[in-house]
Amino acid sequence: MNLLASTITAIAMSLISAASLYAASKHCRWPSWKRHAARGNLVGGLLAVAALWVWIAKLGVGAGLCAMLGTWMLGLMAFPYLAWRTASDANGGTR
Repeated sequence: MNLLASTITAIAMSLISAASLYAASKHCRWPSWKRHAARGNLVGGLLAVAALWVWIAKLGVGAGLCAMLGTWMLGLMAFPYLAWRTASDANGGTR
């Protein structure tokens, strides 16, 4: 797998992991995601480990760890914000 494909794969795995962990949290605002809450922690954890493995395989331990944590934390911050924005817009625009 070339560098671009593995980077896109690692980014996608990190973001899907963050989405799964958000769906499993009690703060999830999207009702359609709450159906998957039971297995969200397991899937999120497994994808986080797999994404870390891909990042480390391509960039080395130090850079791979930083890249994975940066991508993962960006997703962990972005999903609640996006849910807040969409849920408040659906409720008449109030926040």
